[in-house]
Amino acid sequence: MKIHEYQGKQLFSRFGVNVLENRVATSPELAKQAFTDLGGPVAVVKAQIHAGGRGKGTFIEDESQRGVQLVKSAEEAEQAAKAMLGNRLVTIQTGPEGKKVNQVIIEAGCDIDRELYLGIVLDRAEQKPVVMCSQEGGVEIEKVAHETPEKIFKEHFDPAQGIESYQVRTLCKKLGITGKSVFAADKFIKALCRMYVDTDCSLLEINPLVVTKSGELVALDSKINFDSNALYRHKDIAEMRDLSEEEDSEVRAADAGLSYVKLDGNIGCLVNGAGLAMSTMDIIKLHGGEPANFLDVGGGANAEQVTEAFRIILSDENVKAVLVNIFGGIMKCSTIAEAVVTAAKSVGFTVPLVVRLEGTEVEQGRKILEESDVDLITATDIDDAAEKVVATLSA
Repeated sequence: MKIHEYQGKQLFSRFGVNVLENRVATSPELAKQAFTDLGGPVAVVKAQIHAGGRGKGTFIEDESQRGVQLVKSAEEAEQAAKAMLGNRLVTIQTGPEGKKVNQVIIEAGCDIDRELYLGIVLDRAEQKPVVMCSQEGGVEIEKVAHETPEKIFKEHFDPAQGIESYQVRTLCKKLGITGKSVFAADKFIKALCRMYVDTDCSLLEINPLVVTKSGELVALDSKINFDSNALYRHKDIAEMRDLSEEEDSEVRAADAGLSYVKLDGNIGCLVNGAGLAMSTMDIIKLHGGEPANFLDVGGGANAEQVTEAFRIILSDENVKAVLVNIFGGIMKCSTIAEAVVTAAKSVGFTVPLVVRLEGTEVEQGRKILEESDVDLITATDIDDAAEKVVATLSA
């Protein structure tokens, strides 16, 4: 689960991580008042969407506007918020359709000396969280990792103990942080690592992390993702979820107990098991097709859930064909076959349907499909299924 920058900074404050004073506004009038309340000669107005690259992003309605703007008066804050709110911001991470801005954050100005990057993720190979830092703050970290990976410095830490002071000093030396800023970094980075572990983050990123001219470290941004499987432990964080930032189909699938991710292709996939789903998408691409989604009905889905899965797949107007690839274990092939028949009656298939069944009760499942009047194409194995579903697109 993702949260907004302003929500991330609320959590930062709770864990003792330095942030600038800020206000959230949902109208131009509130933005104007926020500037006055902050009382500084300058402030920054930032669009709040679940995407990075806002500073370079442009609005569909007015390409001269940016998602992050420096303002020097209450009136300028009001105008900046008016340009952002209700409009769609396009960044490198949103795609050409952009995302609608429903709130902005107005943040006090900062006396910046240096801009750095800091992120924490789980290193699965080491089975530990890793702190990643770079002197290239304010730059797209993906670009840095690709072009100059030697500029990214890493320190793994034990989640039970947290990062050690000597590790922070090692990072400071590589980043060129000296003097009293080293002590500030020790407190800052230890607090971030504690927050990462205690709140079950899957990603914690600050870009830029700034060193002020007085030697303090301040989080000028926040990008935080949480392990959705751990949200039952964090009711307060779960309440931060903004459904308007998520795909309607993905929310609908989650409510039905399905794992669904919308993609950009035109072949819908209904599969049981994440590994089989990944393999199915790979082999579709191998045969020249493009998957439209990742949909895993899991091992214990019932006919109602599978029928809802078909509804979700077919609600995507980009879907021009559907591939059902089931390896029955706990999930019975007969259940899938019954769901296909039910979906054909209640939803209707207006695109070609290719079905491959194997495993538990496969003969019963095949018989159900044979005796039905559903217009479909059967396949003998995964390779055959992928080849046939791609072929339907050029038929």
